[in-house]
Amino acid sequence: MIDALAEKLTAVLGPGRVISDRQRLRTYECDGLAHYKVIPALVVLPHTAEECAAVVKACVGAGVPWVARGSGTGLSGGALPHADGVLVVTSQMREILEVSPADERAVVQPGVINLHVSHAARPHGYYYAPDPSSQQICSIGGNVAENSGGAHCLKYGFTTNHVLGAQVVTPDGDLVMLGGRAPDAPGYDLLGAFVGSEGTLGLATEVTVRLVRLPEVVRTLLAGFGSTDQAGAATSAIIAAGVVPAAIEMMDALAIEAAEAAVHCGYPEGAGAVLVVELDGPEAEVESQFDQVVRMCRENGATEIRIAADDTERALIWKGRKSAFAAVGRISPDYIVQDGVIPRTALPEVLRRIGALATEKGVRVANVFHAGDGNLHPLVLFDDTVPGEADRAEEVSGAIIDLCIEFGGSITGEHGVGMDKSKYMPRMFTDDDLDTMQLVRCAFDPLGLANPGKIYPTPRLCGEVPGRHKGAHRLQEAGVAEVF
Repeated sequence: MIDALAEKLTAVLGPGRVISDRQRLRTYECDGLAHYKVIPALVVLPHTAEECAAVVKACVGAGVPWVARGSGTGLSGGALPHADGVLVVTSQMREILEVSPADERAVVQPGVINLHVSHAARPHGYYYAPDPSSQQICSIGGNVAENSGGAHCLKYGFTTNHVLGAQVVTPDGDLVMLGGRAPDAPGYDLLGAFVGSEGTLGLATEVTVRLVRLPEVVRTLLAGFGSTDQAGAATSAIIAAGVVPAAIEMMDALAIEAAEAAVHCGYPEGAGAVLVVELDGPEAEVESQFDQVVRMCRENGATEIRIAADDTERALIWKGRKSAFAAVGRISPDYIVQDGVIPRTALPEVLRRIGALATEKGVRVANVFHAGDGNLHPLVLFDDTVPGEADRAEEVSGAIIDLCIEFGGSITGEHGVGMDKSKYMPRMFTDDDLDTMQLVRCAFDPLGLANPGKIYPTPRLCGEVPGRHKGAHRLQEAGVAEVF
C-alpha cells in the first residue's frame, strides 16, 4: 500500500519531494522532544496549498494516516510521525505572500519562520508579536498548531490572538478558508477551534496574521534577588499596581548557572533568582511605569538592578533567558522540559514544593518561566546512565503537573499536549469533557487519519455515541482504541 501511495504522491509532487529511503526518513523521526522517536513510512515536501490538499486526499483514499510538521521545534511530540503514515513537511512553503500595513495584516505560508514576519513588517513600522524562544527557527504553521506563546504573551497574548484567518486542508482533503481579514468573522468560531488543535483538525496552508505597531519606546531591566520568593513577590506587586509589562521572565539559580555556562550572559553573581522585565509603548507611559517597576523590585529585595542603555544591552539581557532550555545541556547530560500553568500568586509556594520534590527524589530542577502569567517551564535534570535516575526524573516531572492542577492551573501553557501529556488529560478533565472534545475532533476528522494518537489518552471511535456500551468494537478488541 505504501509503495503504491509513494508512486501516486511522486506523480503529484514530482521527483525528489517524496522520501522513502529509511536513512533519510530518520531525519524526521522526532520533533524537539527527542524522547519519542518514530520513523515515518513516507515524508512529502509540498510547495503549494493545492499540493497539500492532493497529498491528504491521496492518504484518505488509501486509508493511510498523516501528520503535519513544520520546523520540528515542538516540545510535546505533537509532530511525532506515524510509523505507517505520511509526514507532510511544510518547511519549504516559506513565502510571505503579503504585508499590508494599511490593514495591519500579513499573509504567509506555514513554513515561514516566526521572526521573518517581523523582519518583513519592520520597514513599515510593524512587527509580529508572538515570540516563542525558538522564534529564529520555528514556523508559523507550527505556532498555529500549538497556539504558541512566548515571553511577550503577558501583554500581547498568544498566537490565537494574532491569527485572523487560515486557509486549511481539512482531514478529507478539501481546501477551505476559516476566518479572514475581518476582525471577527460571523458564524461559529471554527478558526478558534483550529488554532491550537495540534494538527488533529487539518493542515494550515496559508495564515493571515495581525501586525502590531512598533512601540515608541522599549525599556528593559534585569533585577537580581536572593530567592525566587522575593522575585515572585516583586512580580505580584508589579501586576497588582496595574502595570502590565510586555514581559516578566524569571530564572532561578540553577537556570542562571546553565545560561552563564552556555552564553556568558553576565547575570548578577550569586543571585538566587533574576527577573527580566520589559515595558513598551508611549514614552511618557513607559517612563512612569518603569520607575514604579524599579521601585517595586527594590522594595521586594532586589540586590542589583541593571537597566539596558541600548538595543545591544537589551539583547544581552535577553540572551541568557532565550538560551535557557538548550543551556541546561551544559550542566546535565539529560533533562525533561516541562510546561504547566499556575496562578501568579501561587508562584512562591509551588516553587518551594518543586524544590522539595527534587530533593526527595535526588534530582535537580532548573526553573525558567514566564512569571507574569504563571507559565512554568521547570527543567528536570538527570543522567540516564545512572540506574533509576531517569525514572525519578519522570516522577518529579509528573508530580509538577499534578501541582499545577492542584493549584487551579493547567497541564500546558504553550507547548501543547501532543504525545507527552496525553496521559495527564484525565487528571484535568472529566470523562464527559474528553468525550465532548473528541466529538469535535470526529466532526472534523471522522476517519481519524489526521495526526492520530495525539492529545487524548485513547482515541474515540468516531460515530460512537458518548458513554459505555455492551459488546466490544472490533478496534477495541484489537487494542487499538477504547470506547469511552
